[in-house]
Amino acid sequence: MTLRKFAGLGALLSIVMPSLAMAADEVAAPVLNSGDTAWMLTSTALVLFMTIPGLALFYGGMVRSKNILSVMMQCFAITGLISILWVIYGYSIAFDTTGMEQGVVNFNSFFGGMGKAFLAGVTPSSLTGPAALFPEAVFITFQMTFAIITPALIVGAFAERMKFSAMLIFMAIWFTLVYAPIAHMVWSGNGGLMWDWGVLDFAGGTVVHINAGVAGLIACLVLGKRKGFPTTPMAPHNLGYTLMGAAMLWVGWFGFNAGSAAAANGTAGMAMLVTQIATAAAALGWMFAEWVTHGKPSALGIASGVVAGLVAITPAAGTVGPMGALVIGLAAGVVCFFCATTLKRKLGYDDSLDAFGVHGIGGILGAILTGVFAAPALGGFGTVTDIGAQVWIQVKGVGFTVIYTAIVTFIILKVLDAVMGLRVTEEEESVGLDLAQHNERGYNL
Repeated sequence: MTLRKFAGLGALLSIVMPSLAMAADEVAAPVLNSGDTAWMLTSTALVLFMTIPGLALFYGGMVRSKNILSVMMQCFAITGLISILWVIYGYSIAFDTTGMEQGVVNFNSFFGGMGKAFLAGVTPSSLTGPAALFPEAVFITFQMTFAIITPALIVGAFAERMKFSAMLIFMAIWFTLVYAPIAHMVWSGNGGLMWDWGVLDFAGGTVVHINAGVAGLIACLVLGKRKGFPTTPMAPHNLGYTLMGAAMLWVGWFGFNAGSAAAANGTAGMAMLVTQIATAAAALGWMFAEWVTHGKPSALGIASGVVAGLVAITPAAGTVGPMGALVIGLAAGVVCFFCATTLKRKLGYDDSLDAFGVHGIGGILGAILTGVFAAPALGGFGTVTDIGAQVWIQVKGVGFTVIYTAIVTFIILKVLDAVMGLRVTEEEESVGLDLAQHNERGYNL
């Protein structure tokens, strides 16, 4: 009887266990979360809104009237160009993890594989995210908007003097050799160079802002100063556009930062709060620094302070608390003000619209301070227990990004200059790029 009972139990288990296993598989299967999906769709639209029309208006208002269309045209053309390159190979370079292994440095620590080229294998049912809860197609588009705005930011450094054709080719090569690899090193996961270092970059302090700011500095140095700079007045022609653009950037940045939580959760909520706090603090910090230094606060100053705060809080948005955000914002407003005015005048470089002074310096400051204020001991929500060690990791990440971006950007520009020339002629610069490059005027009186 005992043997028969065991035999019967065995038969029963042979029937039940596969069913239980199948049920467990069904439970474990990833299921799309409509709330997360809705938030990521919204965030994606907000980040695209930052470039067109936000950045286009912000930059467009700061140039002279004869160059407004050229700047806006560059923003729109970059949006189209990078969208296509992202689909063909950019997404794969940035996020394909083939050949990567945690703690192992190899080619794929720097450069992703081609397994996702032309978005191979992506279907409407492909899911991704922290718990595979929203469509991969949404993640691809979300990250595409980051890839779009980063090269567009560089435009501010060489505005009013670069040939449109040279700009397009430069952006395509720069995106391929600089943006996508840096994104891969920081965000691709285990095996990525800076990921394994432990660099904290929640939404793009290194990937977007330091990257673009340093590239902008190199570009303005290679191209040289605008004709008449700094003796000829080159005042912004429409600060109303600039303020509207800054407002659009402020609103869109909630998608940039809170969207980087990749879910509609508490991290996204805190990222939204600290973004608002840091931006407000930086706007006031720049305004009062300018007021004390120059005697009057300016509209251009407060708009620039807004962007400086948005930039500085970007790497920290997922790990710092409200008071940390307040300090980061105030520091960014004051430091970026002096770098975009006093430092630029002393060094004499012609960063037309302060791409380096705001994005480069703001990104560096924010990245380093992330290592401080991500610590729970200072009100942060990160896992930092040794502030000094984390700050060193952040400095190392900043240093690598600065050196890599500077060297590769310089080589790209020098080769292009030798092959096709980077700069418009003096006559075209005097006429303005709107007419010289596009045969149009922004204003027909």
